[in-house]
Order: sequence, then C-alpha cells, then structure tokens
Amino acid sequence: MLVSRAEMTSLEKDIFARGLDAAVLMEAAGRAMAEELDARWLSGRRVVVFVGKGHNGGDALVAARHLHERYRADVGIRLAHPPAKLAPLTAAMLARLSSEVSRSMVGDDFPALGGDFPGRAPAWVLDGLLGLNAAGPLRPAERAACREINALRQRGARVAALDLPSGVDADTGAIAEDAVLAGLTLAVGFAKRGLVADGATRHVGRLAVVRLPEFAAAASRLGLDADDLARGTVTDAAALAHLLPPREFDAHKGQFGRVGIFAGSPGFSGAAILCARGALRGGAGLVSLFARRDAWPVIAAAAPAEAMVRPIGDPREILDEKLDVLALGPGLGHKNAAAVLALVEKFPGPAVVDADALNLVAGSKKGAALLGRCAGPRLVTPHPGEMLRLFPGAKALPRAETARRFADGHPGTVLLLKGARTVVAEADRSLAYNSTGDPGMATGGMGDALTGVLAALLGQKLAPYDAARLGAWLCGRAAERARRGRLAAQQSEQSLLPSDLFMQLGGAWEELRAAG
Repeated sequence: MLVSRAEMTSLEKDIFARGLDAAVLMEAAGRAMAEELDARWLSGRRVVVFVGKGHNGGDALVAARHLHERYRADVGIRLAHPPAKLAPLTAAMLARLSSEVSRSMVGDDFPALGGDFPGRAPAWVLDGLLGLNAAGPLRPAERAACREINALRQRGARVAALDLPSGVDADTGAIAEDAVLAGLTLAVGFAKRGLVADGATRHVGRLAVVRLPEFAAAASRLGLDADDLARGTVTDAAALAHLLPPREFDAHKGQFGRVGIFAGSPGFSGAAILCARGALRGGAGLVSLFARRDAWPVIAAAAPAEAMVRPIGDPREILDEKLDVLALGPGLGHKNAAAVLALVEKFPGPAVVDADALNLVAGSKKGAALLGRCAGPRLVTPHPGEMLRLFPGAKALPRAETARRFADGHPGTVLLLKGARTVVAEADRSLAYNSTGDPGMATGGMGDALTGVLAALLGQKLAPYDAARLGAWLCGRAAERARRGRLAAQQSEQSLLPSDLFMQLGGAWEELRAAG
C-alpha cells in the first residue's frame, strides 16, 4: 500500500511505543536494503554512499557496513555534514564502520577507491542524504551532494535512493531543483505516495519496497491495511506470489486455457508473432493465432512451432471457435472495422483489447461506451496516445486520475495504462502501480508481447485485474533480467528487444514462486 508522511510517522511511533529500540529498527532497515542491493548484482563492486545527518543517513551507514562486511563491496562514504553534526544514532552507526571504509566530505576531492576512482565512476552510488520529513528546496550541503550524485550518474554509475530520492517530496512527489535522479528507489516498509506521482517517475526509477515485519504489524494495529480505494498499492512479487499456485503433477493443457489471438496485417506480422510468443511463455495451454488471409502466409511461416496458425476471412468467424480467451489488436490495421468491433463486443469470454482494436473502439460511433455492453470481461491496454483517443479527458489529468475515472465509468472493464509506471485500474478496486520495468522497454513490440502474456494469464483463470497486475510485473521483471541478470546476456538500454523478454520470463516466474 501507499502511505503518507504522517501515516509513516504514526507507524514508527507505534513501533517505538511497544519497546523496539530505534537502533534495532535502523539495523533491520539497513541490512534489508543491503540484501536487496546485493540481489541486484552489487557484490564485490565499487560503491559510494552519500550520508545526510538524519536517520536516513543512519540507514545508509548500516547498509554500507553490510555491503562491505557481508558482500565484499569496496565502499566509500561521502558525508554531507561534519561528523559532529550528525544525529546521535547516525554518528553511532558511522563509528561502527570498519577503518577500511574511506570517509570524506562532500566538496572535498574524492578519495581513491579501488585505486583509480577519480578517473572512473563507481558501479553504484547510494543516496542516503534526506528522508521522509524533508520538503521544499534543498539546503546548500544537500544540494551540493545531489549534484555530485547526478554527475556520477552521468559518468555511468547506477544510483539507488534509500527510502526516497533526495529532493523528492514524500507526499506530493514535488521535485526540488537538483533532486537526485535515481535508477532504483528502495522504499522502507511501504512506498510513499509521492513516489508514484507522474513528475517523480524519472527521479524514482525502479521502485522496490523493502518489507519489514515491524511496519506490517504496526499497519495492522492502526488499521492502515484495511481496504481503502483512495490509497493505492504497489505491485511487487510478494503481493502477487499467491495468484497462481504450482501446477498439479497430472495437469494437462486443457486446464490452462485455449487462447485465441487475432493480430497482424501485411507489414505488421511481427506484432502477431510477438503476441503468440507471449501467450506461449505466459503459460497458455493452447494458442491459436488467427491471421487475415492477406497476411497469413508470412505469419504462418514465422510463427512459433507451438502455435496453431489459421487464416480467417470474416473476423466474426472466431466467435464460432472453442476458445476460453481472446486477444486482439496488435498490428491488426483498420480493415474489417465492423467485424472487429463485433468481436470486441460479442466474444463471450474474457478478452484483451489492444492497439488497433482499441483505436477502432475509440473511432467508432459507439466509442468507449461499447465496452459497457460486452458479453464478457474486457482488459484494455492502451499506451498514453491510445488512452487519449479512448478517453480524451485524459489530456488534462494526472495518470492516476485518468485511470480512476475511466475505470469508474466502465464497470466490468479493467484498464492497464502503459507507461514507465504502469497503472492498473478497475471500478471499486485500488489503483495498482507496477514496480518493475526498464528504460530499454521503450521500443516497438513490447506491448504486443505483454498482450500475449495477459491472454495466457486470463486463460489460467486469473481475474482481469490480477492478470493485469501480474502480467505487467512479469514483463517488466523479464526486461530487467535481460538487462542486468547475473546469468543474462546483459543487453543495454539501446539493444533490448521484446524477444529478449521471452527467455527471461521463466526466471521471473521462479522469482515469483520464491517470493511466496
């Protein structure tokens, strides 16, 4: 769930009132953050930790100690203030660091880390400058430190913010001048509301929630974990692991969905292929790929061997097929518009409506109102441009408000609004913000792969809201693994392709199992 600054303060007060020492909680938070960083391939790397004078700096120092002692990282400390100005608990954590860990002040020349640090950026930079209660413009010392962090990022360092990036308001997401641009933010306990604000996304980067049992227990005691439609949630592995239990040993393909896909057109056969591959890797029992006759020869020649490919004349013929789920739209073009709209409206089971199918809905006389008359549940997956065509009022609204209004106005339809922070919305449910993803996903075809995965999840009997949350997480995590996984091919932001996701989906599935 998402919490405000005041709610997080109440949780901490409740924890301390029950006798837990602040030092113990700081140790738990710092250790958990170090474990999360190590899981992202930090072991043995060069790390510079920027430390503020408050307890956020104390958390950073604990993380630094564990990174050095447990994970063999070459750690250097950059203090924004002299040691005498540190909060007592933060000063105590600084004293516990090994003498092998170098220390310096922001503004001084960097110390040598690993022999040649001045000429080379560290692998990682940790931002532990400012915490929950910071607001407004940055003060001179912190601003200078933020500038150093951002300069190191420009030189190739990966930046991780501890709890929230310095200069980002925890409640509103307002951005101070020179605020830290993080690629990863480790939110302690719960994600703060400001972290999912539209303007904060490029500063927050990948959002990971460092779950601590102390905060979960306090939230239960204070009733903050009760259903609250206005609160919103962050989707991570721990929130999703229960959705698909392990398959029974005697399972058969008929149990996991007969998925139909209507996609592709001349010149756009790749969209159909990516969608089919996504459905296969997403766990569908059977995949039937229906292609327009003028595109069928090319699609059939390139389709995965595991998919059945069939030419189709009138798209309404698909209504006579024995299918559990339908996905339609990727690369489809605008031919046979009336028949495609009939499929959207009359297919009796759940359907994923994407790309050109969405554009046809938006351009029809019925418009998005057609979604309210569908024979089965619909999961619509627009990118921002398609959202504007489907829901013109979105132009003047934040993404969260767009998603909420659209979902409330279309009961029975689940919205997956694509973007760097994908939002899933359904009437009478909390908005769900996806936590995974990578800038390398900003390339054509990623949405086609996602559509196939979503159809497969619907075929495995997930509700559309759950399928949308899980599908977005899986595809985002697969992209991360393709870019930075320990055993992956290490694609760059520029070289990542949708096809790279498919070989990493299995690893993403296994991570999900482990989280459960």
